[in-house]
Amino acid sequence: MNYRHSYHAGNFADVMKHALQWACLSYLQQKDKPFWLLDTHAGIGMYDLLGEQASKTGEWQAGIAKVLAAPNPPDELAGYLAAVRQLNPDQALRWYLGSPYLAALQLRAQDALTLCELHPADAQELSENVANDFPHNGTIHVEAGRNGYAALKALTPPPIKRGMVLIDPPFEQRDEFAQVVQALHEGTKRWANGSYVVWYPIKDPVAVSEFQQRVADLTTVSKVYCTDMLVRTAQDPSKMNGCGMLFVNPPYGVVQQMATIMDFITPLLAQDQGAEWQGSWLLEG
Repeated sequence: MNYRHSYHAGNFADVMKHALQWACLSYLQQKDKPFWLLDTHAGIGMYDLLGEQASKTGEWQAGIAKVLAAPNPPDELAGYLAAVRQLNPDQALRWYLGSPYLAALQLRAQDALTLCELHPADAQELSENVANDFPHNGTIHVEAGRNGYAALKALTPPPIKRGMVLIDPPFEQRDEFAQVVQALHEGTKRWANGSYVVWYPIKDPVAVSEFQQRVADLTTVSKVYCTDMLVRTAQDPSKMNGCGMLFVNPPYGVVQQMATIMDFITPLLAQDQGAEWQGSWLLEG
């Protein structure tokens, strides 16, 4: 695959994804019992916004840079924004955290994090950026060369009964939505009580609606919530006009925070007058 997230790090999709990921893990932290997080498509964990690839697109300037500069962010975003600032202490934004690094920051000694990265070179960089930086934050294991979908089937149910699976594929393959649906079916069949969070791009809204309905039709799920955000009018299905997050068994309280988070970030990330967000239950259980 040719996809390199370095070109897109810190863009509007990352802001939405990581703000909601932080909220999910914050709720899992509220109980002393340990939790396990599986990241099926981990990437390298840390991105240089001033590096060659990110500089070619500059997408972060219309993403995380705008949110960091905005006054009076809600408390629900405080942890996520503090994590980004922690890596940029001189206030000159250069480094952006991927989902594995953010997860490692929220890991406690009793928790566990499994990171799947298919590409060997990226897996090595992931280890250097994340696993080696957090020797005391729970158990962090990098599955180098592991297909994330296969890992979901192989590693569930986990020994730790509480936790979450983050599915964030590059969506380069035409059947990616179908692969996600199959992965959710396999995972929820084995680990019915786990939370599953799927990020997806919005190019063709019809294709997204079909995907959401296929998840809702799974016999192994009972609670499904979706949040979709458009940053521009969805007129060109060849462009990523927005993105969404699908939650199976969302951690308690995250849905209640959704409006506060999305109402704040959506106008900041807007690229034309068509920007909007909406959230809805597909299945309320």
